Amino acid sequence: MNDSTAEFHRLAPAGEILQGKMRCFEVAGAQVLVCHTRDGLFAVDNICTHAHARLDEGRLRGFRLICPLHGAGFDVRSGEVVGAPATQSLRTYPLRVNDDYIEVAIS
Repeated sequence: MNDSTAEFHRLAPAGEILQGKMRCFEVAGAQVLVCHTRDGLFAVDNICTHAHARLDEGRLRGFRLICPLHGAGFDVRSGEVVGAPATQSLRTYPLRVNDDYIEVAIS
C-alpha cells in the first residue's frame, strides 16, 4: 500500500505509548495493536491467529509479542510467527507518525 494513497486514521499522541509498551485501538472495525519497540512503532492485528485470543492481554518482549493463551509468538515488525503453536502470521498495518500523532491505514 502506498502511503500517499492510503487513508490513515489518527489514533493517539506518539508519546502516549512508551517504549516496551503496547495499546489496542478500534479502527474502521479492526482491532489494531500498536507496539513500541526500540526500533519504533509497529501495528498488527490484536487477535492471535492460533486461538483468537486478545494479544493486548499478552506480553511484548523486545520485538516478540506473546499470546496470553498458549504462548504463541509473533514478530511485531513483520507479523511473522516466531513461536508455536501459531502457524499463520499476523496482519500488519502501515503506520506513520504525523504531527506527533500515531496514524495507521486500514484497507
